[in-house]
Amino acid sequence: MAELHDLTALEQAAAIRAGEVSPVELADHYLARVDRLNDTVGAYLTVTPEIARKQAADAESEALAARREDRVRELSPLHGVPVPVKDLNFVAGVRCTLGSRAYADHVPDVDDHVAARLRAAGTVLLGKTNTPEFGLPCYTENELAPPARTPWDLARSAGGSSGGAAAAVSAGLAPIAQGSDGGGSIRIPASVCGLFGIKPSRGRVSSGPVQHDVSGLSTSGPLARTVADAAALLDVLAGGMPGDPYGAPSLPPGETFASYAAREPGTLRVVGLPRPPVPGAELHPDCRAAYDGTAELLRELGHQVDEVELPVDDGLRDAFTRVWGVMAAVYPVAPEREELLMPLTRHLRAEGAAVPGPDFAAALYAFRALGQLIADALLSSYDLVLTPTLAQPPAPVGPAGLRHDADPAAEFAGLAAFTPFTPVFNATGQPAVSVPLHWTGEGLPIGVMFGGRYGDEATLISLSAQLEAARPWAGRRPELW
Repeated sequence: MAELHDLTALEQAAAIRAGEVSPVELADHYLARVDRLNDTVGAYLTVTPEIARKQAADAESEALAARREDRVRELSPLHGVPVPVKDLNFVAGVRCTLGSRAYADHVPDVDDHVAARLRAAGTVLLGKTNTPEFGLPCYTENELAPPARTPWDLARSAGGSSGGAAAAVSAGLAPIAQGSDGGGSIRIPASVCGLFGIKPSRGRVSSGPVQHDVSGLSTSGPLARTVADAAALLDVLAGGMPGDPYGAPSLPPGETFASYAAREPGTLRVVGLPRPPVPGAELHPDCRAAYDGTAELLRELGHQVDEVELPVDDGLRDAFTRVWGVMAAVYPVAPEREELLMPLTRHLRAEGAAVPGPDFAAALYAFRALGQLIADALLSSYDLVLTPTLAQPPAPVGPAGLRHDADPAAEFAGLAAFTPFTPVFNATGQPAVSVPLHWTGEGLPIGVMFGGRYGDEATLISLSAQLEAARPWAGRRPELW
């Protein structure tokens, strides 16, 4: 018999609306799994059982009243479903460490808009998911909690910076999760944990009211086992708020992102870019196989796929490095507490503090120029861009992998070589998804990435759902499941 965590998030929500599953029962089921498995996979930094049970009881009461009054259709599509929040995002009254010892006791008194939207949708907060310090590297290791590990191989990292969120969903410690993505931080963990992840368009999801990203790189988005679950969570998270510096185009009246997961995408023109745009980055054969297999599947489904090689230079990497350093430096840390920070964080903050204002502005202009180039040279002729998500398979945890505390400059260069594809769509603001279409002979998941026109998450969702139907992945589950 299937257990509750075998159900998708939308199946759980449907069972709650029908009175077949209690939100309290569901929350307790996940809390028990978190208690048993969290130290193994490093999914959560903070668990909130009291909040979860209170919110679940409120969701149960509301669902009961809705059934009694024949207004079940008014409930949110994710009503009563547990959705953890990444520990870079504020939830009022709940510790938010930002993955740092310098913020170990930090308790905000205000919600980020994403947390407020999740609460308004009747979702249940199991806790705050693990993240590296300030979300800076693409692995999830800090000095507050065990490393986030992919359940497909516990010797390997769950990626970052939404590694805890991905580990939670992949290991069955949450049905779905909110993450954030400033350089690939949703798509990287999705790839190494065998999940579907969406980085929305710039301005689709509000980053306010406190932590607006002035660079435009970062946004919140969903990590899920299925395309439909991710689309439903994007519906909950999406929407502009007063004070937002950016705003993505609205969907047509009456449409939802979930509706696009249930319709065919039509015949699409796809341009493939398999060559890493970062000089010196090598594409692993498994990642090339994932790309090639996806291109073949697209053609089998009737889509046009052409391949283009763009010039490789250091321009994007240099611009991204400057902006990333400046954004690392803006987190307020008292001088006497700087020693609490990890070596990579201290290195990036020092680099960022030395960036002159004109150089920072020039880097942002480089992002805008890249967006214009892609719009003019590629997306004027094609609907979508296809690339590998990562250049390498899931990396080992610790010094055997991507982390090198003794030489943070070399570490950052290694991170760029590991993730040469994902930052492009943060720089341009375009939406992008990682789709789990390939597994290695060792059983490791390898994602492929699609980028779309600005504001066009709908096409990405429809195509991803078509690929999911053609080559289902939800039935693949790690041993921890």
